[in-house]
Amino acid sequence: MTGGFVVERVIRATPERVYAASLDPQLHVRTMARYGETMVAGPDGGVFAEGSTVTWRARHFGIPFRLTSEVCDLDPAHRFCDRQIAGPFAEFHHEHEFEKHPDGTLMRDTVTLRSPFGPIGALVDRLFLRDYMRRLIDERGAILAAELERA
Repeated sequence: MTGGFVVERVIRATPERVYAASLDPQLHVRTMARYGETMVAGPDGGVFAEGSTVTWRARHFGIPFRLTSEVCDLDPAHRFCDRQIAGPFAEFHHEHEFEKHPDGTLMRDTVTLRSPFGPIGALVDRLFLRDYMRRLIDERGAILAAELERA
């Protein structure tokens, strides 16, 4: 069974700025500093583009993790996706959408995830992983918003 969630946030900046900031690898590292996330292998040229891959290392639940993802489906200022191609999840897909809003931009993160290990993984997802990941994505969005709104 696949699970997921949606997180929405209004950011006082244009969709073009929010989109560009969301694709900035260095800004991503800053938004995930609490988790000690670092970029082990970054995209060519230091910028995410269609087909870019990146490997992240972070610590969650006291356990070090590595996750390699691919950026895909870029539609500038509107949406892009990233999906795990190697890492701890049986499935991880993150769709980023940006819509014009009267107060700036509505940023919508839609995450689909599934832990490995069949029924045990499904139980882990339902009991705490989905909520943990929702908080993590919400926190990332809050830091992204603060950076953009401060500029």
